Amino acid sequence: RSDPSRTTRHVGELCVLSSRKSFARVIAEVMRKPYPELHQTIEAVSHVIESEEKQFLGVVERGLTKFRKLVDQARSANRTSLSGDEAFDLHQTDGFLIELTETLAAQEGVSVDMARFKECREEAKKASGRGAFADSVMSEGPIDALKKSGGTEFLGYEAIESKATIRGIIADKKLAESYSSPLVTIGIVLDKTPFYGESGGQVGDTGTIRTASGEFTVYDTQKDGELFVHIGQLKEGSLKVGEEVTASVDAHRRAAIRRAHSATHILHHALRTTLGENATQRGSKVEGDQLRFDFAHPRSLTNEELISIEDQINQLIAEGAPITTRVMPINEAKKLGAMALFGEKYPDFVRVVEMGDFSREFCGGTHLSNTGQVGICRVVKDELVAAGVRRISCVTGPKAIARMRESENLLREVGMLVKATTADELPRKVAALQDELRVAKKELSQYASQSLAGMAAKLVNDAPVVGNIKVIVHRADELAREQLKELVDQIRAQAGSAAVLVGQAVDGKVSLIAGATKDLAQRFSASDAVKAAAKLVGGGGGGRAELAEAGGKIPEKLDEALQEGLAFLKNKLGG
Repeated sequence: RSDPSRTTRHVGELCVLSSRKSFARVIAEVMRKPYPELHQTIEAVSHVIESEEKQFLGVVERGLTKFRKLVDQARSANRTSLSGDEAFDLHQTDGFLIELTETLAAQEGVSVDMARFKECREEAKKASGRGAFADSVMSEGPIDALKKSGGTEFLGYEAIESKATIRGIIADKKLAESYSSPLVTIGIVLDKTPFYGESGGQVGDTGTIRTASGEFTVYDTQKDGELFVHIGQLKEGSLKVGEEVTASVDAHRRAAIRRAHSATHILHHALRTTLGENATQRGSKVEGDQLRFDFAHPRSLTNEELISIEDQINQLIAEGAPITTRVMPINEAKKLGAMALFGEKYPDFVRVVEMGDFSREFCGGTHLSNTGQVGICRVVKDELVAAGVRRISCVTGPKAIARMRESENLLREVGMLVKATTADELPRKVAALQDELRVAKKELSQYASQSLAGMAAKLVNDAPVVGNIKVIVHRADELAREQLKELVDQIRAQAGSAAVLVGQAVDGKVSLIAGATKDLAQRFSASDAVKAAAKLVGGGGGGRAELAEAGGKIPEKLDEALQEGLAFLKNKLGG
């Protein structure tokens, strides 16, 4: 009642929130038939929409500040365009959409070097790791040509080794009839394979493909539709289309992946049990004895929730529930309550993985035969990865055991350092050390203040005088960065009437602080003084009339900058 504008704002916020929920309800109703589970996530979706809005507006606000600086720099340099490198940095580092950069640039009367922007984007793709072989091996032309004669029969659910025939060799973006160059990354397509191609969050298998005359090391297996591409290098001999081979998956690695993948399904169940049915899957990655699982949730998990989730996982592992798989019509699978990843496209017949009576999910990955084979699972981390989406990382089997041993060794080492004979003593010993450190810091601070007071007294005593005003300019590389301001304060307290500029160059960075006593506020501004000095060290800054700070990146010019500051002060004070 006392603040109508505030009331209006709250009403507006409620209306926006209401419209988000209404929008989510409309979408859920429209998509009711294909995705009936959407009705259970309206609240969560509304929160995600709100978080995404806030995040996007924050990105725009921060990006606009940087964009305007780029435009000002371009105009200062008499340029009529923003470089592709600048536009890409704004896009990659700040999340600023390139389309927004182009539109705003046009409004400012400048263009964007889009050709260079695209080059930067391709360079970044290659630097990310996948680009090198993706460009040369997973090229559309050869892949499409091989697809015309059919896909690859996958045998990996039943076997990790099989006989097969080479259907295609992809090298340097082209199909080859034979290949004999070692240590060059190429792709091999077989008529059938025990190698799992990366999909559904599970990484591709590795291993070897042997011919009568050679051996090919498989570093990764990718999948394009029904076609499996084995990516790797020829170790010895040669390869030829039509040749019979023996394809062998790395059994140890496959077993580790199976442990992690089965643990992922158990984790999903534990999350929904602990956090509610809105904790739906948003993605996953399964590797050898380690996994990460993305799920919808509006907040970080408490320590109690994480412990509960880990306890449930390991309880279900200990029970050794059977893991079975069935291929069935998709409608039948949905009637059974099998969970699917929202937004994923599924064929008419789907593979359903069931674990005991607690988990039933659509899944094409490789799994164990019972939950007990996971051995053990430890939750490593809970983190935010996107608005309304969190990620839990876990380790299983030998990696979980190794992690526990690392923790035990760390505790043992810390115990030795603080002279604790048992783990129970550690908190008390660490607390005692913290108390000692706190006392030592206090004593050191007092000593530093006394030392700075003495330094200030000497600088004041030796300072030149301009019209009864002490002018003090000093370089103090020996001080810590945070001590510069205290030195300026000590000088102002002792000098009566003084203008001060101190600076330092440490680790390639320049720091400058200017100050003035209150009686000089009308005659000059410390902000102007520090800016005058900062120009020479390639930096800038500012502040109040009585105290201002600046930074720079040309340490070799600090002495020159301090002299420029001294000249500025003398000029302002009439000296």
